[in-house]
Amino acid sequence: MAKKNQSGIELVASMPWPAGVLTGFIAYLAVRYGIGWYFTASHNPYLSGLGDASSRGVYAPIGWMLLGGCWIAASASFFGKNKRRVLLDTQTGLDSLHRMDWNEFEMLTGEAFRRQGYDVTENGLGGADGGIDLILRKGGRTTLVQCKQWRTRQISVNVVREMFGLLTHHRADDVKIVALGDYTPDARRFAQGKPIELVDGSELIATVHSVQRPKMPQPRFIETPMALIGAMAIGLLVITVLNHATRPTSLPARTISAETIAPSPAARPRYLPVAARVRTVPANDYSHTPQTEAELRDWKRRNAEAMKILEKTTKEVP
Repeated sequence: MAKKNQSGIELVASMPWPAGVLTGFIAYLAVRYGIGWYFTASHNPYLSGLGDASSRGVYAPIGWMLLGGCWIAASASFFGKNKRRVLLDTQTGLDSLHRMDWNEFEMLTGEAFRRQGYDVTENGLGGADGGIDLILRKGGRTTLVQCKQWRTRQISVNVVREMFGLLTHHRADDVKIVALGDYTPDARRFAQGKPIELVDGSELIATVHSVQRPKMPQPRFIETPMALIGAMAIGLLVITVLNHATRPTSLPARTISAETIAPSPAARPRYLPVAARVRTVPANDYSHTPQTEAELRDWKRRNAEAMKILEKTTKEVP
């Protein structure tokens, strides 16, 4: 019976805050790991590619966005619950009710029913004049509630007829209309004999006073900010451990040493004797300095022959 314009964050915010924290955690795991696991197992090449991309963390930012949105909504649920408690326990009379806006009026009404043992669903709190504002469940019965914070106008019979139609449409057990003011005689006559209860401002403040706590009790641990912060910290810790454990391992860099690049013993030249390592000088290599007497005589002979040839071929300079 949620309102059509209710967003996902509003839906999560209407839950108890532990459910919101858990929803965000599951949403992150589903996007970060569930998509990859599901698509990788597929025989479709395109889906397998999506699975490989997911396993590398391509869709992780979407998971973080879902996690952050759900945890923001869970925080709103946590602080909203505290606000409801304070709002109800600080009411003194009709004057304090008149100073509320429509949103606070619905929150106060829902908290009053909650303290009477009802399981209360706030139906989005989406407008100053909606149809079904609260859904009450208790003992297997479902009650639809509409809140009217009209300060000067009386509730007409048309409003009561509308709620009776919603009662039939949703197959609920009964209807309550909670108003800050009063009802017209026609409205009260129409409600007689039907599962419709009309609650005016004086009855509402009497109910509020009956369920108020004269002294604020010591909050349980789950009602403290430390519980909210601790739950989120544990969630982040688990996510960090999972991301680290599933991170793909890269091969270690290979260290290149002098021994690695050195030639193998088989490729090294064998040891040569001194005589074999002497460079053989060509016969016409005049740059080589003679070392022995035989080389010196041969060197002089070749020089003398070269000089004779040079003298014959070179013209005398005038």
